[in-house]
Amino acid sequence: MFRPAQSLSTVHEITALQYALEKQGRRPIVVIDKPTLADGKTSDMPVVCNLTASRALVAAALGINDHRSAAPIYAKKTGNPIAPKVVAAKDAPVQEIVLEGDKADLTLIPALKQHNFDPGAYLTAAHATTYDPDTGVDNTAIQRCWIKSKSRMSYYPYPASHNNRNMRKFWAKGQDCPVVFWIGHHPAVLMGTQAKLGYPESHWSACGGLIGEPLRVVPSRTFGDKIMVPADAEIVIEGYALKDQLEADGPFGEYTGYSGPQVAAPVFQVTCITMRKNAIYHDYGSGLTDMLVPDNMAMEGKVYSIVKAVAPSLTNVHVPAQGRRFHAYLQFSKPGPGEVRDGLTAALAYRRLKMVIAVDDDIDLFDDSEMMFALATRVQWSRDSFSIDGLSGSLLDPSTPAGSKTLSKMAIDATFPLPPFAGAPSPVPPRSQVPANALTNAAKVLAGVDMSGWPTL
Repeated sequence: MFRPAQSLSTVHEITALQYALEKQGRRPIVVIDKPTLADGKTSDMPVVCNLTASRALVAAALGINDHRSAAPIYAKKTGNPIAPKVVAAKDAPVQEIVLEGDKADLTLIPALKQHNFDPGAYLTAAHATTYDPDTGVDNTAIQRCWIKSKSRMSYYPYPASHNNRNMRKFWAKGQDCPVVFWIGHHPAVLMGTQAKLGYPESHWSACGGLIGEPLRVVPSRTFGDKIMVPADAEIVIEGYALKDQLEADGPFGEYTGYSGPQVAAPVFQVTCITMRKNAIYHDYGSGLTDMLVPDNMAMEGKVYSIVKAVAPSLTNVHVPAQGRRFHAYLQFSKPGPGEVRDGLTAALAYRRLKMVIAVDDDIDLFDDSEMMFALATRVQWSRDSFSIDGLSGSLLDPSTPAGSKTLSKMAIDATFPLPPFAGAPSPVPPRSQVPANALTNAAKVLAGVDMSGWPTL
């Protein structure tokens, strides 16, 4: 954990520190104990960021020893839900402090203005929880909010999201939409609530499956048991997305690494804020690995489940941060005829993905050099790649032509050709290797040697 001795401003400086660490390949959790606010005052509420920048730390928080095996484990755990446990308000740390009416002041929260074109301070790690008015089933997703005053902020539920569907149902009934935003929790809980579910389907049980025990929840102050909130969160903001009221939101630095356009977003009116005593504000660095890692690992679990159903020889999935949320790598062990292409086609149906690469089990999915090696030596483009037009995708992709509603996607089969008959070797030359004992001896030679002055590029 890194706690800078000096105070940093919530306007650009904390995010700039994350960029500097990222450039160095360092991913410690960062805590700013007394951040400086936009008006020059000091906040007593600490800011934590980079909480999920390290795949290794996130995997450890999930009880997974090796982050490379996260996809099948995440898929299995979230596929075995455990119902939440309801606790009383007196047993819920997140309701130790209750601010209602004029006391419910959003500017008490040290939210960050991250990038040059952001118009103001945004909540970036706020988990928006709504419910389907027809079934009462809740949904949770991370969705941004621009704090505009003490009691109002914009709220942007992505058009294809389940929260947007819930909101539109309330509006169609002539009602404001109840929304609760909760901020800050154990990383395993943050991962569980990013599980990719059907509609309507509650995230609380999927989260319980991931953490291996019931998630503690408490009725919200404004909506009671219609919207529950995690009892051990840091901060909760309750209120309404006002019916048919839209205001400008953005531009905003998106997960794509580009500043997204200004959009029309619902207006959110605050009714109540609750928090822990000595609450800590959690921020995601939008577009940095801090934001990409948890959602990408959740995507790995979802893609694994989708592909495994049609391609049993699938062994692993990786959604690399450098590909944002648009690329996925699939790994197979001794696939049958047509199985790899079945798996690639299934993966392309996942909305966010626009390129998928399949490799054999001798390739390290998490090593860019290994992936480039597979592409360079195992692919003939006319034989091993195919594209499909007219599929759904993320319209935040800056390469999408203006006005397009669908995308073009590509799959690459970088696996070896199948052997001519069962039990025969693949018709390709063996990879160059040295004996294992020679590698062991080389490691002994290098043990204890100071390599700090040696070039790395």
